[in-house]
Amino acid sequence: MNERSASVVTAGVDGPPAGRVRELLGLFGAPDACAAELLCDRHPADAVAFTVVEEDLTATELTYADLRRDSARFAAALADLGIGPGDAVATLMGKSADLVVALLGIWRRGAVHVPLFTAFAPSAVALRLGASAAKAVVVDADQRGKLAPGEDMPADRPWLTVVAGGAPEGAELSFGELLARYSGDEPQGRPVATGADAPLVLLFTSGTTGAPKGVPVPVRALASFQAYLEFGLDVREDDVFWNAADPGWAYGLYYAILGPLAAGRRSLLLHAGFSPALTWQVMAAFEVTNFTAAPTVYRSLRAASDPVPDGLRLRRASSAGEPLTPEVVSWSEQALGVAVRDHYGQTEHGMIITAAWADAVRAPVPPGSMGRPLPGWSAEVLYEERDEPAPPGTLGRVALSVPDSPLLWFTGYTGAPEKTAERFSGDGRWYLTGDAGLRDENGCFFFSSRDDDVIIMAGYRIGPFDVESVLVQHDSVLEAAVIGAPDTLRGEVLEVYVVLRPGTPPGEDLVTELQQLVKRKFAAHAYPRAVHFTDQLPKTPSGKVQRFLLRRKRAQGTGLPLNAPTGSTAPTGPTGETNS
Repeated sequence: MNERSASVVTAGVDGPPAGRVRELLGLFGAPDACAAELLCDRHPADAVAFTVVEEDLTATELTYADLRRDSARFAAALADLGIGPGDAVATLMGKSADLVVALLGIWRRGAVHVPLFTAFAPSAVALRLGASAAKAVVVDADQRGKLAPGEDMPADRPWLTVVAGGAPEGAELSFGELLARYSGDEPQGRPVATGADAPLVLLFTSGTTGAPKGVPVPVRALASFQAYLEFGLDVREDDVFWNAADPGWAYGLYYAILGPLAAGRRSLLLHAGFSPALTWQVMAAFEVTNFTAAPTVYRSLRAASDPVPDGLRLRRASSAGEPLTPEVVSWSEQALGVAVRDHYGQTEHGMIITAAWADAVRAPVPPGSMGRPLPGWSAEVLYEERDEPAPPGTLGRVALSVPDSPLLWFTGYTGAPEKTAERFSGDGRWYLTGDAGLRDENGCFFFSSRDDDVIIMAGYRIGPFDVESVLVQHDSVLEAAVIGAPDTLRGEVLEVYVVLRPGTPPGEDLVTELQQLVKRKFAAHAYPRAVHFTDQLPKTPSGKVQRFLLRRKRAQGTGLPLNAPTGSTAPTGPTGETNS
């Protein structure tokens, strides 16, 4: 492992974790809490908050003094545009200096930020703008076409449009010109103290299992975000920290923007699209020491032909968004000099169960485990049929103990009391994550699947991730997604959709190899009865596989994913029936 000196530790982590949690709750949970003060103004003016890296590896450093001045300018502009505390302001922007200034200006005004992922189609943008009742949207010039009136976007748009990085058109306003009108010292640009329970962000879930739901993120959630940065990621004062996730989604917003601002830790933002070559270049050029990204990023790095640069300085590598597969962990230990650790969380909470890095909580975790609950959180696996903790080793429902989780901040979805009620047990004792998993006798948690992804075959509950983890160990397999298909004898049988590595031909021999691999490495009864080869898997914009779309497509009779298939093989099952 490439370990740097561990002598510099984030303030507060050396003491008992429970004490540190209380400190953070006290700081961010005050009745007069002010987001701009907590995220910006209390930090040293000359400290660097963000390093924004361009595709050519040039970089701009933003100090807290820069952010204080420019966010005050934008807050004053918002005030003069009629935006007040509690009003929703959306951003449809890439990872840039303008984005950070816009966000801090929104929060300085006491307004609520609505993130819009830049890969969204107009329909997804319109849904979120309408559901949030946004009064303004700040948009990069190359994204504003998505706001144009059309089939999915109303002609009489009720929001103001502010364009960054380009000239405004028609009734649009220029982000740069708005900033230029103000000095940053105007009274209307002063920070608004909204209190700990006021919403800071309205973030919509990815819609993996249905229509997106609005999650209001209060100011006091910053305690949880900073706790994860300290305990889970172990981001230290001398780290070069890079979270590659997009801030249009929870992991990027919470832990590339909000968490680093709360903790006063420098964060790298790459203002360019992803490629393995560029990722390696940034790691080497900026001597990144603490890196976190979705498993898809690590898989892409592993699959690419680009060589791993010499002299990487990584001491911490983490992953979130979907479970890590074993081959990524073994590859990272050799290629990166540090084994990637798996972390689990949700939009509604941030990260809650992790293979944590900080010295105060770091412990060995068995292969395939996502770790233990972080300080400030308490989790259990409940029986499927009743709201009681199940014995170790039992596959059940992953749940949070509400009274024993002081960092828990989610209280309900915006305007959706029925959906909120589904998330809590009848007595309010448990928050039900909607995920299935198990806990071993040492308190380590293992993710299995979303509740609705669990396959029940002849009475056996099978988590698709267990089978997928085996399949991706095959040299020809890049990605795999397992679903349950109806079967008259067994209730359900397993089918798998496989993305092959470039140049690998599909065929019956490969199908047999994959089936035998599952039988050998996981369980004889859990092998896939049908194997479909496809160019890519349907995913949310944040990279989560949408198995429900595969199930829906199969039920419609096509049997294939949404994206141009390369072939499908449906072998005959052991009782003679065709299982495709």
